[in-house]
Amino acid sequence: MPQTVTEKILAAHAGKEYVEPGELISAKVDVLLGNDITAPLAIREFERVGVPVFDPAAVVMVPDHFTPNKDIKSAEQAKVMREFARRHDLPNYFEVGRMGIEHCLLPEQGLVGPGDVVIGADSHTCTYGALGAFATGVGSTDLAAAMALGETWFKVPESLKFVYTGKLGPWVGGKDLILHAIGEIGVEGALYCAMEFCGPVIENLSLDGRLTMCNMAVEAGAKNGIIAADDKTDAYVRGRARRPYRVFASDPDAGYKKVYEFDVSDLEPCVACPHLPDNVRPVSRAGDVKIDQVVVGSCTNGRMDDLRLAARVLSGRKVHKNVRMIVIPGTQEIYLQALKEGLIETFIVAGAVFSTPTCGPCLGGHMGILAKGERAVSTTNRNFVGRMGHPESEVYLANPAVAAASAIAGRIAGPEEVS
Repeated sequence: MPQTVTEKILAAHAGKEYVEPGELISAKVDVLLGNDITAPLAIREFERVGVPVFDPAAVVMVPDHFTPNKDIKSAEQAKVMREFARRHDLPNYFEVGRMGIEHCLLPEQGLVGPGDVVIGADSHTCTYGALGAFATGVGSTDLAAAMALGETWFKVPESLKFVYTGKLGPWVGGKDLILHAIGEIGVEGALYCAMEFCGPVIENLSLDGRLTMCNMAVEAGAKNGIIAADDKTDAYVRGRARRPYRVFASDPDAGYKKVYEFDVSDLEPCVACPHLPDNVRPVSRAGDVKIDQVVVGSCTNGRMDDLRLAARVLSGRKVHKNVRMIVIPGTQEIYLQALKEGLIETFIVAGAVFSTPTCGPCLGGHMGILAKGERAVSTTNRNFVGRMGHPESEVYLANPAVAAASAIAGRIAGPEEVS
């Protein structure tokens, strides 16, 4: 029976020859993820059961949202994780100084490979689909049950196929490809579906760009985003993966709920205007929007490709006097690489702040909260009302080149306007 890559992975983990969309299955999980917001609740529920963790190496704990701890409450949350990791001897607990933003950290550490099933108590767990894995967000209680059982239930999602053709412009990347798709189908356009990205543009896209695309699949309501593993994926995971992995691909005659085809040759860098990720416009039509803050970072765009792109635009220029620019690397390894390449000096000389890895500003946690009436251009993934601070502030989502250009111009601007 022809199947999509998502169906094949789920069937293999459910011990079945094939599965069908809508079918309820129980599947084994390879990786289970919690962070300093979601893990404490999962831990409390898990410990009520009174059993050991099914596989300590499979459970990953990353204190990345409010760390280094911003207040007493966040310190207590992180302490719950830390003590649980020690109590159960979890080898994959990443303390401050060795941590990073979870969805940047796990691929970098080789904890996720092609063909894996990954659940995480964080909606952007779908990021790992870029490595050819089935990855999705779950609630804390589902995480607790899976930590005990080593498996969880799924309703097999229908698959949507997104085929990208053409040639990308010089400032257009993964962020623009996914924003364009969300703009076309809406924030509920992929509700509980698998978004499968393919085509020659995806084949030529970097792993960093692919991770950005799958990261935002949930912003269209998707269960997961996925890109079948190829030679580029293999080159990334080889020597990095901590476990053997298995590559799956969709059958040519697999069934899809719908197929979208995008020729992106004329696609401009995109901007998602307040207050939904599907309110997408080309940057040239974003209007004369004065801004107060720029954030480059997050699990969406805090990787090396993103920092290099922002630094390329900023090099030799200054952040506008009325703008605060915050740059946040995804992990300590990315931080160190940015240091070696001189990118941090570029940011600081331009007038930006460079931070330790944290999710802080993306969810209005810390390190960049917006006041009433303020506007930000951000490379993060959500621009809901109050997402980055005051309910009367505004967040505009864009790629790192647009963010850097906007920081220079003091308003939303494309990189060609400041180069």
